[in-house]
Amino acid sequence: MGNQFRTSKKLSVMNKILKFKTDNTELSEKAFRIRTKVFVEEQNTDHDVEFDGFDDEADHFLFLADDIPAGTSRIRITEEGIKLERLAVLKEYRGKGVGAKLMEHMMKDVLPTDKKIYLNSQAVVEKVYEKFGFKRVGEMFYEANIEHYKMVYQA
Repeated sequence: MGNQFRTSKKLSVMNKILKFKTDNTELSEKAFRIRTKVFVEEQNTDHDVEFDGFDDEADHFLFLADDIPAGTSRIRITEEGIKLERLAVLKEYRGKGVGAKLMEHMMKDVLPTDKKIYLNSQAVVEKVYEKFGFKRVGEMFYEANIEHYKMVYQA
């Protein structure tokens, strides 16, 4: 993985990423608040679409900046492979490398693997995922009324 996953943006001194399952209700509530704020409130995604019933089977990640929840994501095993999903960063932490750190952490968690690693990227952030080795496959589609592209990791 080398330098391709290194970030140089400024973050606070005390940062950590916690991996958890939904049986950890304290961390789940913090992550779900971030997803609600970003996807439901800011992007007008329907609550039932965002909370799709797959959370219990996923591994979740919570980025803490000085013990304050700043971002979240999840990984889920599907019939197609390993799907990276629901990466959300609170507005005040965007542009500071939180999303990149979550991606680094997820990629380190799933690699090496012989399974396909993929995600559905919002069109506006497609370039971010390209930096992590993901390539667009197929045509643009709408998910939750937002333009997306399917992207697959290519080592």
